[in-house]
Amino acid sequence: MTEQKASADQLITEIIKGMEKVKGQKISILDLREIENTACDYFIICEGTSNTQVNAISGSVQKTVSKAIQDKPWHVEGEANAEWILLDYVNVVVHIFQKQIREYYNIEELWGDANITNIETAKTV
Repeated sequence: MTEQKASADQLITEIIKGMEKVKGQKISILDLREIENTACDYFIICEGTSNTQVNAISGSVQKTVSKAIQDKPWHVEGEANAEWILLDYVNVVVHIFQKQIREYYNIEELWGDANITNIETAKTV
């Protein structure tokens, strides 16, 4: 169990690094482990300003995770239109949204019982 926890923590760390490399915004971690009947342990959510940036964030996350811990998503959805890309790492699911799509689906509200951690990102002036 400890090994699985460590690998989840390491995966989350690398996912966030990948998001930050291409200026993913409003990064949040939703810890779903205390909620019954969830498909995974964590959601990591961020947003980009365009379909180009959403695709860049997805690519950066996949490259960063692959290079650091030799892991790749079990499944990827949404790359064609890049309004919402989902990267499924089994226990950790990454959601990369365009701002208006994130607001529309409001996953944080939908999973309101989750423990949510917001990641501070460097602001560009």
